[in-house]
Amino acid sequence: MNKRRLHSIWTKIRFLRPWMVFVVALVSAIICAFALKANNQHMVGLRDAVYSADQKGGDVQITLENLQQYVTSHMNTKMDSGPSPVYPPIQLKFTYERLIQTRADQIAKNNTATYTEAQKYCEQQNATDFSGRNRVPCIEAYVQKQGVKLAPISDALYKFDFVSPSWSPDLAGWSMVVTLLSLGLFVVLFAIKRIARS
Repeated sequence: MNKRRLHSIWTKIRFLRPWMVFVVALVSAIICAFALKANNQHMVGLRDAVYSADQKGGDVQITLENLQQYVTSHMNTKMDSGPSPVYPPIQLKFTYERLIQTRADQIAKNNTATYTEAQKYCEQQNATDFSGRNRVPCIEAYVQKQGVKLAPISDALYKFDFVSPSWSPDLAGWSMVVTLLSLGLFVVLFAIKRIARS
């Protein structure tokens, strides 16, 4: 573009002052910063609700779904923090421990019933044995064969990580767009003004 053409453009857009555009960029940048901070604080509140529900035995599913929906649809909601964060950041430790304990109690109860059955069965098999010498191996074999054995529960089913988007269509995202566009327009206007006046 030649200088004349730039001067013509400058006369048409002269009402847009670079400093005005810069003020718009500055205000939208401040709004963006506060909105990003608010997004992060809301995520922390939702994450704490998950931890609380896990610890108290509450409805973890609903709190976890609320956290997932918020994190995956808002910027600046990455859940890990600190120099060496735990991965994955959400671990339902108490829910998992309660499940393991319930399962252990169930197995113990079932195995106690199996042990009682084994004693009756082995007494019938070795009715003349009063010392128990032959009954003990019989009981052990019966319990080994009939006892309840359940597959272990994977703790991976109780660990979660959600990915925050790079941009989201919320106050933080749109104010970021306005900031970037305003800064770009400021640079263009400033450059046109400089060239047109020289």
